[in-house]
Amino acid sequence: MTQTQVDVLIIGAGLSGIGAAAQLARELPELSVAILERRESIGGTWDLFRYPGVRSDSDMFTLGYRFKPWVGDKALADGPSIKAYVEQTAAEYDLNRLIRFGTRVLGADWDSSRSVWQVRVQGPDGEEIYLADFLWSCAGYYDYDQGYTPEFAGVADFTGEVIHPQHWPEDFDHTGKRLVVIGSGATAVTLVPALAERAASVTMLQRSPTYVMSLPSTDAVAQRLRRLLPSKAAYATTRWKNVLISTGIYQLSRRRPDLLRRLIRKANIAELPPGYPVDVHFNPTYDPWDQRLCLVPDADLFKALGTGRARVVTDRIVRFTPTGLLLESGTELPADVIVT
Repeated sequence: MTQTQVDVLIIGAGLSGIGAAAQLARELPELSVAILERRESIGGTWDLFRYPGVRSDSDMFTLGYRFKPWVGDKALADGPSIKAYVEQTAAEYDLNRLIRFGTRVLGADWDSSRSVWQVRVQGPDGEEIYLADFLWSCAGYYDYDQGYTPEFAGVADFTGEVIHPQHWPEDFDHTGKRLVVIGSGATAVTLVPALAERAASVTMLQRSPTYVMSLPSTDAVAQRLRRLLPSKAAYATTRWKNVLISTGIYQLSRRRPDLLRRLIRKANIAELPPGYPVDVHFNPTYDPWDQRLCLVPDADLFKALGTGRARVVTDRIVRFTPTGLLLESGTELPADVIVT
């Protein structure tokens, strides 16, 4: 069994792994580095997820690397743009030569006698051993083989299609179909307005509301600073501006949760049609930032609800039926496609 020894071994060639390797190349170029990537391409999450509208729900001026300015126009960027950003970073720092594609980590053990990590991997040529002084896991938290799906009663009875966003079928055409999206987290609020553009109907089914805030898709301050300052200075200024705003909102949520709740509710009312039942569908029982806030660009979710192309239902699932979902209220939601 072949053995390869390096100073630093990084697991994962996604946003975090490429960022870690680039930092090492900048700060400690004398170290030997290897990156293990079980898939065949760079990008991690932003290569794996291909569902309609896939995008970041964090602004790219803070999610992006401190050392590489985000030059895209959109603060909440789409998946392909983020993947391209990661690929550009890898190319700039000549990191592709360090990546071992198609290599799965089987286990890692610390050898105290030699003060070294011993990492067993399954690579293209069989099982191998990597020895490393420092093991840096940038593997994220998704199960790439099978995304989590709760156990739903009666799912086998449903005659339509059940889709998990992590495994979106290639070239799937939802035009004219009735879709139900289960959940109201970041993936759901991204999917619903994107699907609503061509679907007959889209229903976001949630058992409890989520805080949703709208953010402009482009950062006006960043655009202005780019015209006035060098690229790196404009990026750094925008990054710190966004860090401070995010920190301020979080601190407000901890110290004055009722005030922030009122501010979010007021913004939701302004973005939704007159008389919309905001307190039913957008008024969580928990305080802001007890769970992560969902951001939507240019109020696209609220606009889809306003045009009638999408709707929100707050209820609990009893079971799948042959034609849709039976809810605790006794309502049955008809569907051609159910997205878990």
